[in-house]
Amino acid sequence: MNVRRVIGFTHDLIAVALAWTAAFWLRFNFEAPADYRALMINRLPWVLLTHAVVFWAFGLYRGLWRYASLPDLQRIVLAVGLAALAVPAVLGLLPAPQALPVPRTAYVLTPLLVAIVMGGSRLAYRVWREGRLVPVILKPQATPVLVLGATGAAAALVRELAASPQWRVVGLLDDDVAKHGAELVGVKIYGPIERVGEVAPRLGVTQAVIAMPGATHLQRKRALDLCAKAGLQVMTVPALSDIVSGRVSVSALRPMELDDLLGRDPVQLDDAGLHGFLNGKTVLVTGAGGSIGAELCRQIARFGPRRIVLFELSEFALYRIEEEFRDRHPAVALSALIGDAKDEARVEEVFRGFAPEVIFHAAAYKHVPLMEEENAFQALANNVLSTIVVARAAKAHGAAKFVLVSTDKAVNPVNVMGASKRLAEMVCQALQPGGATQFVIVRFGNVLGSTGSVVPRFREQIARGGPITVTHAEIERYFMSIPEATQLVLQAGLMGKGGEVYVLDMGEPVKIADLAKQMIRLSGLSEMDIRIEYVGLRPGEKLFEEPLADAEKTLPTPHPKLRVAQARTPQNTALVAEILAWVARPGDWGGAAVRQRLHAWVPEYSGAITPTPKPAAEVSAFRGRIRQL
Repeated sequence: MNVRRVIGFTHDLIAVALAWTAAFWLRFNFEAPADYRALMINRLPWVLLTHAVVFWAFGLYRGLWRYASLPDLQRIVLAVGLAALAVPAVLGLLPAPQALPVPRTAYVLTPLLVAIVMGGSRLAYRVWREGRLVPVILKPQATPVLVLGATGAAAALVRELAASPQWRVVGLLDDDVAKHGAELVGVKIYGPIERVGEVAPRLGVTQAVIAMPGATHLQRKRALDLCAKAGLQVMTVPALSDIVSGRVSVSALRPMELDDLLGRDPVQLDDAGLHGFLNGKTVLVTGAGGSIGAELCRQIARFGPRRIVLFELSEFALYRIEEEFRDRHPAVALSALIGDAKDEARVEEVFRGFAPEVIFHAAAYKHVPLMEEENAFQALANNVLSTIVVARAAKAHGAAKFVLVSTDKAVNPVNVMGASKRLAEMVCQALQPGGATQFVIVRFGNVLGSTGSVVPRFREQIARGGPITVTHAEIERYFMSIPEATQLVLQAGLMGKGGEVYVLDMGEPVKIADLAKQMIRLSGLSEMDIRIEYVGLRPGEKLFEEPLADAEKTLPTPHPKLRVAQARTPQNTALVAEILAWVARPGDWGGAAVRQRLHAWVPEYSGAITPTPKPAAEVSAFRGRIRQL
C-alpha cells in the first residue's frame, strides 16, 4: 500500500465521518438533542467500518486523482450507493442505545454528502494540478498557441498544457462545421483550419500546434502550408501509436518532421511468420553500421534471434551500433565483427565461427555521382564482389536464406552504381540453382534520413543559412522511411522462396524542389530567407526513377506493398567466374572500361552519364504516366 492510497483512503473516511455528523445536525436544524448526539457518536465507528469495506472492495484507490474522470465518478456513486444500503442493514443488527432509532433523514443525507465531498475533492485536485485555478494573468510568460484540430488528442493536449508555464492555448480550429463556435475544454473553436491566417493575428499567436495524430500526411501537409503562409512556427503532437502505447504524453510537443508530411500507411507485418523466420536463428547483417543495416538489426531484434552478427568495415559505425544495442537491447546476444565483405578469408572465418542461418547483405557503395568516374571500379568491386563472396559462403555453409538489399537504380540502370547493383542481383540469380540456400533480392528507392539522402544535406545547408542546392527543378524521387523499408525487407525475406526480385510500393514520387521548400518551412523560415539554387544534373543522375511496382512489369504478392519483378535471369552460366577473373585483373581501372564491362554483362545498362533534360511537355506526360501506374 503506497502513501497516496493511504492518504486517499483516510480522506474518504474523514468525509464519511463529517457527512454522518452533518446529517444529524441538519436533521435537527443544528440543535441536536444530547441523546441523539450520543447515538451519532456510538454508531459512527460502524458507519466508518462499513464504508471502508465497501470503498476498498470497489477499488476506489487504484486510480490517480490527477486523472480523475467519469469512470472514477461512476465508481464513487456505486460505492456510496451500496454503502447507503449496507449501513442501515448493519446498524439494524445492533441494539439501539436508549431505544433510539437512527433518523431516516440521516440515512438519506449521509450518502449524498459523501458523494459530493468525495467527487468534489477529486475534481478540485485535478483542476488544481491542471493549472485551471491559476489565472492567465499569473502566467505572463506563457506563449499563446493555436491548436489545429478539435480532436480527442487536442482535448488531452489542452488539458495538459493548462498546467504548463510555457504554453497557453487560446483557440482551436477544425474543419468540422458542427464544432464551429463551440468550446473544447473551455477553449473556443473559431472555425475551419483555412482561417488560421485570419485568426492567428487576432489572438496574437505566433505558434501553432497540429493536433491531428491520426490524420493523413496530405492533411498535415495542408495544415503546415496554411501555417507557413500565416508566418506561424509549427509543432505537432506525437504519433497516435506512441500516445496510445503510453510511451509519450500528448503534450510532448515536437517540431514537424518530413515523415509527418511524406508519411505512409503503417506496414502490416506477418509477425507470426517473422517470429518463425528469425526466432532462435543466428542472423548475419553486412554493412550493419549503415543506416539500412543498423535499422535492419533493430527490427530483427524484435523477433528473438539467437544471435545477431554485426559485420562492418567502418570501426566507428560498428562501435555506434554495438553501443546502441548494449544500451537498448542488452538481452540480445550480439557479435560485432570488423571486416570487409570482399575479403573471402574473413567471411569464411565468420561463417565457420557463427554458422549464420539468415544473411542480410546490406553492405554497398550507394552514392551515384561519387561512383560514376574515378570510383567506378571500386563500386563494381565492392557491390558485386562482396555479394559473390558472401553469397557463395552462405551457399557453401548451407544457410537457409540470403537477402540482398538492392536499389531502384537497378531498374534499367543509367549509372555505374545502379548497374553494379543489377549485376549483384544477377549473381544471386545465377547462384540460386543447385543449393539449399534461398536467394532473395529486394529493391527499394530513397529512404528519408539515410547517409546518402538529400535530407541531411538540406538540413546542413539550412543551418548555414542557404542556399539549398537542387540539381534540377523537375527532378523527382520516391521516398520512404528507413523503418518502413527495412520492415518490408524482412517481410520479403520471409516470403521469398529463392530467385525472386521483390520491389516495394514506394507510393507517389516527390519533387526534390518541393522537398527542399517543405524543409525550409519546417525550419520556421521561408524561401525569402533560404534561397534554392539549381545546379544541374550530376554524372549518372536522371530526372525520374522508374516506378518500382509497375503493374505491367511486376506480379502481385499476398502483401499489398510487395510485388515480384519480372526481371531477366542471366543466361551466361559462367557469369560469376567472368566477374571474378576480370576484377582480379581488370587491366584498365578507368570509368570507361568499367562501363564497357557492365554493358557486356548487363544488357539493360545504357551507360548514359549526363542525360539531356527533357522538354517540359515530355516531363508532364511522363509524370502523368507514372501517376496512372
